[in-house]
Amino acid sequence: MISIAVFNNKGGVGKTTFLCNLASYLRMRLGKKVLVIDADPQCNASIYLLNEDSIADIYTESRYPTIDFFFDPLRKGKGYLSKSVVPIESPRFGVGLIPGDQKLALSEDLLASDWKSGLSGDPRGLQTTFVFRDLLDRYKQYDYVFFDVGPSLGAINRSVLLSSDFFIMPMSTDIFSVMAISNISLSLTKWKKGLEKGLADYKTDESEPFQVNGQEVFWRLEFIGYVSQQYTAKRIKGRRQPVKAYDRIIKKAPQLIKKELIKKFSTLPPSTEYNLGEIPYLHSVVPLSQSANAPIFELKAKDGVVGAHFAKVSDSEKIYKSIASHLIVNIEAKA
Repeated sequence: MISIAVFNNKGGVGKTTFLCNLASYLRMRLGKKVLVIDADPQCNASIYLLNEDSIADIYTESRYPTIDFFFDPLRKGKGYLSKSVVPIESPRFGVGLIPGDQKLALSEDLLASDWKSGLSGDPRGLQTTFVFRDLLDRYKQYDYVFFDVGPSLGAINRSVLLSSDFFIMPMSTDIFSVMAISNISLSLTKWKKGLEKGLADYKTDESEPFQVNGQEVFWRLEFIGYVSQQYTAKRIKGRRQPVKAYDRIIKKAPQLIKKELIKKFSTLPPSTEYNLGEIPYLHSVVPLSQSANAPIFELKAKDGVVGAHFAKVSDSEKIYKSIASHLIVNIEAKA
């Protein structure tokens, strides 16, 4: 099982749309078993993957447990959840889902305070910090588990990232996305240093390494690649290229990514291609996808696709096929 956080602390980069469509492509076109964990208190992935009736059942009728279910025993000082949550199947995306919950935001303070104690090797602090590692251990039957997270460098996202194998960074073509690269690098560096100190102190105090479900935990997160999104494209000699203003920004990103993320947080071979792909504006097919609760590449006439929309749907399939292929190559290079 490979766990991947799709993360950028810059908002508005199309992160959730990208994650859900990539996850669905891996499931529906490549036959992989895929789980999406909605760790964003805004619950955007859950709203995208499920229809209105299912959303109503979860959030107004309380018929299904959400991600907050995993935090309830921790808040009561009882450790990890004693039983697992059965994921909900997304009818049209084909992936499993652990639904998000706005109440997850209330656990931010718990994760933040226990992180501080975990820095000195406190068992309770480390246990809380690795709650998502315990969660992942319950779903080893999946090939890929994707975390959708909010655009922050807060305690929830820190705990998700510390438990994940890899992270992908979607970025929009604006100066703020480029600036976010340095912020992410600074935070990851600080977190890694703090975690390694806490684990070392625990080992000294307890004469054994800290474990979750019988397995030693350690810093495992690696940068696996990035995707440029939301640029305006034009065709030059039959090839799609971003317009000049966007192109200038796109060209600034690779060197900064290499300096701040690849050199510091990747052990992949030097020949690795970290640019997983570029996603241009797909215009009105994105809201159609959201309304239909269906992948962009699976949209049909019944979903409102007409005329030029069909070309966009076809383009999206090619885009996600290429991104999925690049991602798998990078993951296999690590293995």
